[in-house]
Amino acid sequence: MQVLFSGEVHVHYSQLYVTSSPDLIPDLQVCFLGQENGLCGAASPGALYLITGLHTGDVGFVVESHDEPPPVDEDWEDIVEVSFTPETDDVTLMQWAAEATRSLDLDRVDYRVRYCASGMQAARDADTRLDDEPQIDRYLLQFWPAPPEADRVLKQTTEHAAYWHGFARGLPPAPTPEERAEAARLAELEKEREREQARLRFEAQSWGGRLPSEQLRSVSGNARAMARLDRELGEALAAADPQVQGEVARWVARRAYDVAGLTSIDWIAPALHAMDQGRELPSPFGDFEQVWQVLWADERVPSTTVTLPDGRTHNFSQQAAAIPALFGAVESDPLQAALDALWAAAAAFGTDYPSLLQEVRTAFAL
Repeated sequence: MQVLFSGEVHVHYSQLYVTSSPDLIPDLQVCFLGQENGLCGAASPGALYLITGLHTGDVGFVVESHDEPPPVDEDWEDIVEVSFTPETDDVTLMQWAAEATRSLDLDRVDYRVRYCASGMQAARDADTRLDDEPQIDRYLLQFWPAPPEADRVLKQTTEHAAYWHGFARGLPPAPTPEERAEAARLAELEKEREREQARLRFEAQSWGGRLPSEQLRSVSGNARAMARLDRELGEALAAADPQVQGEVARWVARRAYDVAGLTSIDWIAPALHAMDQGRELPSPFGDFEQVWQVLWADERVPSTTVTLPDGRTHNFSQQAAAIPALFGAVESDPLQAALDALWAAAAAFGTDYPSLLQEVRTAFAL
């Protein structure tokens, strides 16, 4: 025999627990389903729900581990037996609301458990024990390896124990393993549904409050940003013919370069012409980084600023805002091209971007 714990533990609401899931506090109704005894609830896998006489205060408590069934000590007033199988290697004696735990050195095997009590009725009548008062009730919890079997009441003496036995016997049967498995499956499906709902809510928020059409949803890049700026125009572009999408992309790229004063720059004009012809962009537009070097080095390039459409970014280079529109316009996916070019053009227009969006609607009947 090995003593796993001996001392006093604090109880509240006449309860404490043994659990192999430290994050789970056993539930009263669940733990006593289908049982004959109402003092040690074992119907919830991996847990024991222990009833005491004292409502609040310290009780004497001993936990023992045996290699074989120990003799029944008739000196105890109330005695019950249950079966218990830890679900993890972390078995603990837990106070109410997990206020404190004490580790129990138990293997992960099937056990028979005997719960013995003395002084339950006197403790129930006293209700509360203060720190300077003598011990009223005490308990013994014994474990030994044994295959699972039904719980039993070995001895009943007190009215308090009789009350709890009656409580347990009035509960419905415990669910079968198959019913538990089905309940777990349904619970996991519900969790998955909740996760999916949360994901959709997050996605809707990223699109400006509601989910987009499948066409718009399939586009990456600046599609979300453009949808937040003007959702109806974004959806109209997504529903448009690919040829129209390509025409919009090229048109808004030119508008972006025009408003930024870039269309007449000698190394930029050929790139705009190549875009219109569907040809590869000439140097320096073959290298995104090189474009910026040439842009900042050319003194002929205008230097104007805008407040970006978000209304928070001020004094942003209008020319820098416009440059990406051309790269967007030549993307292979026409919808992606239209949305990326339009987003860059809107940035080039700054806070006047609504006028650009209205131009697009009018020019392309969107």
